[in-house]
Amino acid sequence: VQLQASGGGLVQPGGSLRVSCAASGFTLDYYGIAWFRQAPGKEREWVSCISSGIDRTYYVDSVKGRFTISRDNAKNTVFLQMNSLKPEDTAVYYCAAEPNYYCSEYGAYEGDLTSWGQGTLVTVSS
Repeated sequence: VQLQASGGGLVQPGGSLRVSCAASGFTLDYYGIAWFRQAPGKEREWVSCISSGIDRTYYVDSVKGRFTISRDNAKNTVFLQMNSLKPEDTAVYYCAAEPNYYCSEYGAYEGDLTSWGQGTLVTVSS
């Protein structure tokens, strides 16, 4: 069971970026997937989550209306589309997965998710 995060890079404020989380060794269809991020000098925080099966999505308040999480089962990949990026979005973004996991408006909890990707760096700067 492996997750591979990719798609990070340098983008100007106001720009867009899409990060991906590709799974191998298992099928994402039955998994809940969450994105977390860790900014320099800060603790890792939950960003977004998509529930297993029903595909209900949730976001931390700071990214609502700007970020969109989605899954492509044919590609066995989950995406995080990030628009209107701000310097404070700069962080290493991690994806995590757990079978039959249901998110809520309160977020996803790191301890509940057992499969993690290696992280991809997103830098928002002019």
